Amino acid sequence: MVCYFTKPIDMKLLLTVIYFLISAVCFAQSKKSNVFIITTDGFRWEELFKGADSSLINNSNYVKDTSLTKQMFWDVSDNLRRQKLMPFFWNVIAKKGQLFGNRNLDNKVNVKNLYKISYPGYNEILTGYADPIPILNAPVQNKNYNVLEFLNKQSAFKGKVAAFSSWNIMPYIFNEERSGFTVNSGYEMLNDKNELSEMIDSVQKNARKSKTRNDGLTYLSAKEYIEQHHPKVLFLGLGETDECAHEGRYDLYLQKAAAFDKMVADLWYYIQTDPFYKDNTSLIITTDHGRGKKGKDWRTHGFWIKGSGETWMAMMGPEILPEGEINIPQQIWQKQIAATIATLAGENFVTKQHSIAPSINIAVQPSAAIMYTTKVL
Repeated sequence: MVCYFTKPIDMKLLLTVIYFLISAVCFAQSKKSNVFIITTDGFRWEELFKGADSSLINNSNYVKDTSLTKQMFWDVSDNLRRQKLMPFFWNVIAKKGQLFGNRNLDNKVNVKNLYKISYPGYNEILTGYADPIPILNAPVQNKNYNVLEFLNKQSAFKGKVAAFSSWNIMPYIFNEERSGFTVNSGYEMLNDKNELSEMIDSVQKNARKSKTRNDGLTYLSAKEYIEQHHPKVLFLGLGETDECAHEGRYDLYLQKAAAFDKMVADLWYYIQTDPFYKDNTSLIITTDHGRGKKGKDWRTHGFWIKGSGETWMAMMGPEILPEGEINIPQQIWQKQIAATIATLAGENFVTKQHSIAPSINIAVQPSAAIMYTTKVL
């Protein structure tokens, strides 16, 4: 059969299509990568990209010692303030990875769900679906199929998926019994027979209990599990930024954000010095919702609070180009994260239950190029 073209062929377009097709095939045939998903609850994009808020750090209603807090976190320059607050994000991720969500650069990350609270937010991150049915922050088993559950059923990841969280509602969001992978939340014991695990469990037994475990304990529990079991996919959900904001303690909110930055730095150092993870592990870091913008609204969030749907995201890994702070106009939706997690793991997240939002359009190394889209209705 002979094919005739009625119009001249655009060779540049043809070569581009061929390049992406070859790259996509190469990526699909590449080894399966490890993926760590890290969240800090209710942390605003404003602090990530601009550092401490002058209207809050100077307010004695929200900061017990304004002078000391300003010594720790204040500078007249946005760039210096954000580096003071989160040095790992701005000295490492900004050089080796990508950061999305600086709305001053018209780069936007938003939740798609209507409710802008934690359960719907984590559901959206993990399932690729903004469920329209109201779900309160309550111990209700999630009917929606999640990406970690999907990955745990793939041969390359079976038995190598785990989730650790400070918030004790996360097992219900994961639907732990149905999902079948390790979930450790709240003040849940590790029950591993080694000295450090037993020490962590001893501290947890004597800690003052609340719905949100101390983030330091959550991180130590997760890291101990990582060292002992080497999961290929890990979810680490920290929660004290949101807790301190609800309490109206902006000083503690900043301190918990700085502590979160240190934990991510420590985890990345471990990843890069462990042969199992080195140069074969990607990080996706984000939050479940935003917060109010003005006055006392910063303390809370929800569909009635302006700013609650505005979030952010960061990525770093061997296949992700070091583009730094993304400064192009762009709209990313939270529900795109689930497919992106699977894509970075070398899998295609699908379910018959509902349609999955497509992966995020991120800049990847040429050998791992994939055709993404960010237009989601």
